[in-house]
Amino acid sequence: MNYIGIDFHKHYSFITEMNESGIVQRQFKLANDRETLTQYITKLPAHTKIAIEATCNWYYFYELVENHDLDVSLAHPLKTKAIASARLMNDKVSSETLAHLLRADLLPTAYIPDQQTRDIREILRMHAFLTAQRTRLKNRVHAILMKNGLSCPYADIFGKTSLNWLKELNLRPCYQEAIASYTKLAKAFNEELNLLKHTIETLAYDHPYVSILDTHPGISYYSGLLIAVEIGDINRFPNAGKLCSYAGLVPTMHASGGKVRMGAITKQGSKWLRWILVECALHAVKKSTHYYNLYTRVAHKHGNGTARVAVARSMLRAIYTMLTLHQPYQERQLRSAPWGHNLTKGSEI
Repeated sequence: MNYIGIDFHKHYSFITEMNESGIVQRQFKLANDRETLTQYITKLPAHTKIAIEATCNWYYFYELVENHDLDVSLAHPLKTKAIASARLMNDKVSSETLAHLLRADLLPTAYIPDQQTRDIREILRMHAFLTAQRTRLKNRVHAILMKNGLSCPYADIFGKTSLNWLKELNLRPCYQEAIASYTKLAKAFNEELNLLKHTIETLAYDHPYVSILDTHPGISYYSGLLIAVEIGDINRFPNAGKLCSYAGLVPTMHASGGKVRMGAITKQGSKWLRWILVECALHAVKKSTHYYNLYTRVAHKHGNGTARVAVARSMLRAIYTMLTLHQPYQERQLRSAPWGHNLTKGSEI
């Protein structure tokens, strides 16, 4: 059995080949162009075990290897550094360490979703990126209005009525040109987002988890699909606590001298899963007595931000049960509290 550790970079990779006894056979640098990597991969014996760190460009290498009869493990970067800390760390040491951990079966691995799931993730993340850029444009227009002592009287500053109102403003040419440029860019973003919306609706309809998640308060087809593809196969999590840990929604713990102190959430794991759950939390509060009670109880002691995270974590625990049992959401009847008159119904994420 051969073991290979690859320290993958943007333009090159440093490779360490090791045998079953832990003896290094070869160490060399390889260019990351497709032809060179493909030639190297095709010469490897079947069932060769490869370890590569989960860097930002791991997709490229994995998709080259995916169709070959090789066993590829994706090393969790944070946990790998915790296990294999060294005073001197360079390409040679990193690749050799990966090979040693792989050979000893001590490599902390990260989850690798299938190609379809990866493609859906890219579409959803593109939608999130375009939405964020459109929001930045809105903020820029609001900033220009503030510089001129003005405030938009309409909810959506890029709505049809608002755009007509902006055109009629008598501002200095520099501000008029900036607003015209921002609104033109916003129109392009809206067109792209509308195209993506139809694609996402179709993908959500075909995904088996989304129909279940859609029954949960505050979750719609978009957020449901994002939650589904970020989780992947629910059976890979032995319990709800592990899923919450994967989303980075569990608190850090400091234990010393018999005393245990809980800190802020870890924020380790899927940032997209954590983000969408926190976004959905307020919508769930408006639609569910259970989540409203939880939110008000925690907010009273620890503030609104902590309460929102608590609701997101509780939502994820409910989602784990729903997906594991293949059952729709059922409202939990806990301590009830009257609905606040200041809470209004809002659209779901």
